[in-house]
Amino acid sequence: MPDTASATKSVVRFVEAARFENFPDEALAIAKHCIIDGLGVMLAGSTQAAGEIVRDFANDFGSKQEATAFGRSPLKTSMSQAALVNGTSGHALDWDDTQLTTSADRIFGLLTHPTIPPLMAALAVGERAGISGREFLEAFLTGFEVECKIAEAISPSHYKQGFHSSGTIGTFGAAVAAAKLLGLHGEQLEHMLAIAASSASGIRVNFGSMTKPLHVGRAAQNGIVAAELAARGFTGGADGLDPPWGFFQSFSHGDGFDADRIIGKLGNPHTIVWPGVSIKPYPCGVLGHPTMDAMRRLVIDNDVDAADIVAIRVRAGSNILNPLRYPIANNELEAKFCPAFMVSAIALRRKAGIHEFNDEFVRSEPVQALMRKVERVLDPEIEALGWEKIRSTVEVDLADGRKLVQAADERYRGGPDLPFSREDLHEKFSDCATLVLSAERVEQVFSTVESLETLKDIRELVSLLQADAGAAE
Repeated sequence: MPDTASATKSVVRFVEAARFENFPDEALAIAKHCIIDGLGVMLAGSTQAAGEIVRDFANDFGSKQEATAFGRSPLKTSMSQAALVNGTSGHALDWDDTQLTTSADRIFGLLTHPTIPPLMAALAVGERAGISGREFLEAFLTGFEVECKIAEAISPSHYKQGFHSSGTIGTFGAAVAAAKLLGLHGEQLEHMLAIAASSASGIRVNFGSMTKPLHVGRAAQNGIVAAELAARGFTGGADGLDPPWGFFQSFSHGDGFDADRIIGKLGNPHTIVWPGVSIKPYPCGVLGHPTMDAMRRLVIDNDVDAADIVAIRVRAGSNILNPLRYPIANNELEAKFCPAFMVSAIALRRKAGIHEFNDEFVRSEPVQALMRKVERVLDPEIEALGWEKIRSTVEVDLADGRKLVQAADERYRGGPDLPFSREDLHEKFSDCATLVLSAERVEQVFSTVESLETLKDIRELVSLLQADAGAAE
């Protein structure tokens, strides 16, 4: 297959050529925001049951002490095991960022949570090697870009028929980040991509369970394994991404991919710059965020008392209602994919953060009662507008006979059109990181990442990320 028609060889050329100095300043600035956000949600997720169980699991394997699995009781283990733990923690709260799309035919859920796999892979491999901040950013951005372009190129049937893209495609982001730090080139990179393709996994039946974040942990782990094996001379098939038997064809139910979305498009432009990335304001499925913001505006602007609500209707398209599949949530994990909980939490507390997304609040009588007043409505007019944006409308019927209506703003908070300010990012990071770190450490980590390109050894950041005596319990 000629280079011009091969996605595999296009990725290899891009990875070989990627250099820190060639990434645009805007990409570097956004990357730091994504890294701060990713580290914060990873630390918070390490306190969740999913993060704790996987960390205990990793503690049972081997004596290698190459990299750190973070949490209140940090663990030194192998690179791949550390990536498994940190990757799972990074997605445990479903609060990590989201890749955006360029066209209406790319269903929103097809695209990845792009930061965690390459971030945790680069952190683990980088800790062992003592790399610089510049090398870290170079590896992270290279993996991020390859991951996003693969997600943009593959047929939407990949997601629609049941694969979880952050697990499957995230494997490539992690593998490329690790490969960059391990110095892979040429055929080694081709073999690495084929190994990663055979390691990619994750299906959507596990949404609302601990296995969903495990998909992302496995992506980070399997990416490192693919790169390490290729570095040792392990081989994979030629053209691991391409038809007739490569990733695109096999993981899209035979529908393949759009070559012009990846060949000649890697770094042209960088996806992190355009169409960009969304940093989540709420710890749940991003498809519900504009609806939650709309509900928040409605209850605040009209001073709605939840006790006066008779009925709530969430009108949306199938791209929202199908993935957010739980009519009623019975626990915190289901709540992350339950529109009824999302709007009920906002109605009752006018916010929805770590303290709302927990089993006790989800199962409380007021929440359970209000969720049963919520109807999910497939709106044909919204459906006809396409799937590249998150569109919805909230309708609330009150006891006094009023009907309040609020359309979601397509320019949702955290997206490129309404990006987090430095203060917004700091607030979210602090809320997350103080579950593990002291307030002083939180500030040190935040400022260290802001000047990451000046860091001589990434192990300085690793040290700051480990729980200290002043941490909250």
